[in-house]
Amino acid sequence: MALIVQKFGGSSVSDAEKIKHVAARVLKTQSEGNQVVVVVSAMGDTTDELIDLADSVSTNRGSREMDMLLTAGERISMSLLAMAIQEMGGKAKSFTGYQAGISTDSNHGSARIWKLEPTRVKQAVDSGEVAIVAGFQGFSFETGDVTTLGRGGSDTTAVALAAALKADVCEIYSDVDGVYTADPRVVPRAHKLFQIDIDSMLELSSAGAKILYIRAVEFARRHSVPLRVRSTFSLDPGTLVYTNQPGDEMEEPVVSGVASDDTQSKITVVGLPDRPGKAAEVFQVVAESGANIDMIVQNVSTTENHLSDISFTLLHVDRPKVVEALKAKQAEVGFQSISYDDEVGKLSIVGAGMKTSSGVSAKFFGALARAGINIEMISTSEIRISVVTRADQLKEATRIVHTAFELDAADTAVVYAGTGR
Repeated sequence: MALIVQKFGGSSVSDAEKIKHVAARVLKTQSEGNQVVVVVSAMGDTTDELIDLADSVSTNRGSREMDMLLTAGERISMSLLAMAIQEMGGKAKSFTGYQAGISTDSNHGSARIWKLEPTRVKQAVDSGEVAIVAGFQGFSFETGDVTTLGRGGSDTTAVALAAALKADVCEIYSDVDGVYTADPRVVPRAHKLFQIDIDSMLELSSAGAKILYIRAVEFARRHSVPLRVRSTFSLDPGTLVYTNQPGDEMEEPVVSGVASDDTQSKITVVGLPDRPGKAAEVFQVVAESGANIDMIVQNVSTTENHLSDISFTLLHVDRPKVVEALKAKQAEVGFQSISYDDEVGKLSIVGAGMKTSSGVSAKFFGALARAGINIEMISTSEIRISVVTRADQLKEATRIVHTAFELDAADTAVVYAGTGR
């Protein structure tokens, strides 16, 4: 008997008919002799609607109260799914994050899991029930308040439960039937991968691929949780994300996929004194603002006054507060000016085979050059190359590079619903 954790995103439970479809699917998995734990997101656009509702009544909404509000979405989904399963003759019991034993720190809006003791969840599945857990939420071990896990929180909930329960697999369901070589909404001839190693999946997620969130993939790698990405709306087996090489004789693909990210902004600190410690001062200000940096480029000082420029990328939503924080410290740090650009995009290629293959950079940059697409920044890891280009060229660049690395499929990819979540 296998223990399977299944996570269903908002598009999978967006209305009553889809909830009943999920219920039937869960019961089928259980009928095959498996114990099943289900993690659900809020229905459809419920979270966005709750945020809009909060904005309509408050201009200074508190993070604690927002967590109380937003966790209502997942509670609605879990209870409706339990009812649907019971209506079909199955046994099910729903649990909030607190009831499932998900203990976090007290950082409202982006809490991190501190401890997980899913005692009641284990008791439910051992008694033959389907355990349904509200994703995205926990409770603070310091204050006892409800907390939310931030972006991708339901994926993280599912993987964390799979690790704590020692599940055989964690299945992530959305409206796309696996991990593709690129977003099929951008590259219609992207093809589905039968399997992908966890390190490449981690790089794709960090580069902007939306099918799995990076925190969940990090958790899966750390705890050796095998993942399978599937569609709610088909019986396709999807993509296996494996943590251990399934066969030593297998060659890793040079490039597994192409990811694009249009959520980035670029900030440039101009005229920074070119001496030890000044870059540290800049990024200390950024750190204190609570923003995460992605790519960084510093030019070499060529002037007699020994000044240099530093450019870095970060999320659009963090750009205003970082610019404000840097301007407040301009005189203290000693730079001349600051500029920003919200019209940039990041394009990345990822593949474990890059470690042993030459010419990958030349092919990547050459394809962009022939299309007249300029590269503004470059960043690399052992299995990833990322560039920053103009936002209005990002989709075209993604398709060009996908073709250049011979990743195009013969047929057009199938997307069953809206957003991949």
